[in-house]
Amino acid sequence: MADERDYDVVIVGGGMVGASLAVALGPTALRVAVLEAVPLRSGGQPSYDDRAIALAYGTRRIFAAMGLWEELGAEATPIESIHISDRGRFGFARLQARDEGVAALGYVAIGRALGAVLGKRLRQLDNVTLWCPATVTSVVSAAHHAEVTVQHEGETRRLHARLVVAADGAGSRVREWFGIGVRRWDYGQTAVITNVTPQLPHHFRAYERFTDGGPLALLPMSDHRCSVVYTVGRDRADAVMALDEPAFLRDLQQRFGDRLGRFARVGERHAYPLLLVRAREHIRPRLALIGNAAHTLHPVAGQGFNLGLRDVAVLAEVICDAAAAGRDIGDLDVLQEYARWRRRDHLKMIAFTDGLARLFTNPLLPVRALRDAGMLALDLLPPVKRLLTRQTMGLAGRLPRLARGLPLVPAR
Repeated sequence: MADERDYDVVIVGGGMVGASLAVALGPTALRVAVLEAVPLRSGGQPSYDDRAIALAYGTRRIFAAMGLWEELGAEATPIESIHISDRGRFGFARLQARDEGVAALGYVAIGRALGAVLGKRLRQLDNVTLWCPATVTSVVSAAHHAEVTVQHEGETRRLHARLVVAADGAGSRVREWFGIGVRRWDYGQTAVITNVTPQLPHHFRAYERFTDGGPLALLPMSDHRCSVVYTVGRDRADAVMALDEPAFLRDLQQRFGDRLGRFARVGERHAYPLLLVRAREHIRPRLALIGNAAHTLHPVAGQGFNLGLRDVAVLAEVICDAAAAGRDIGDLDVLQEYARWRRRDHLKMIAFTDGLARLFTNPLLPVRALRDAGMLALDLLPPVKRLLTRQTMGLAGRLPRLARGLPLVPAR
């Protein structure tokens, strides 16, 4: 028999972005439900595996304002500097935390550790109900509420919500049910994700190395390891994944060089095809899209999760303020505030990551010379470097309260 329940906000997707929104709304009086198909402790939950997640400095602020950073920061590795270079060319640039007056430009956290912190907090919130595992079979919008049909524990249940938030990833079914199209670009590349143990200490430096096959990023981790995001052409992906450990390390070494000495060990490898996906609309009456459901980026510069968490911070503030003013949080006028606020950040970050991915795979000699000269100019022009650094740190533009390190709900 169907079961009907009422909520203010139903979040479809309990991965890192969806769970973060629920935690952000924890201090409010709103009734929140989180629907997740895969058990959060399961290895099948892609957000909470052993991959390294790059966290911008602004993301640290958001987590700190949510009361999560003390626990999460104990597990995270700081990025004190970033070295950017073009393999086999003269161009390079360096970004330093000390130039920005901060201890770190960002941090590296393990998805599983982040998931544990978020899951622990979710279970402590009286106003949040976690439905997991639960499969959403339909979402229908009406004048005054949305109806979400869920399969849970062998039964069909119907949930009513003033607002549904789609946080169900790049292939969002909720987005499809509302008929929202996407702009999609296949880069023809695959990201091979792993970690390595180098011979020399990383000194908390991240590397972004552009090669003829695509970007190669190394991020500092604990235990003297580095997380690796190795971009290869789709036609090489299967061959690279099939290499045994010594052959893979030789291939990686040839691409990266000897700045960290010889690579001694490599962890488990995973492969992900790289796409640019951007929803044509981010809101409808009773619906808001966040995270990968709204935008999926190339991993160059490690901005995807950070962009999604800024969605969380803005949407939480818009919802909180609308509720405090007695407004309908699912009304289109309210949600347009969220869409307008996020539009510029989305466009800038998509243009930035897409531009880097295309520019640094262009083999034409004049283009390569210009981009190398541009990197050197960036390294020599502090105002330009500062502008870029603050953008990648998540500190540019109009910031919501959480991104300024302030509580979502002011103390009384």
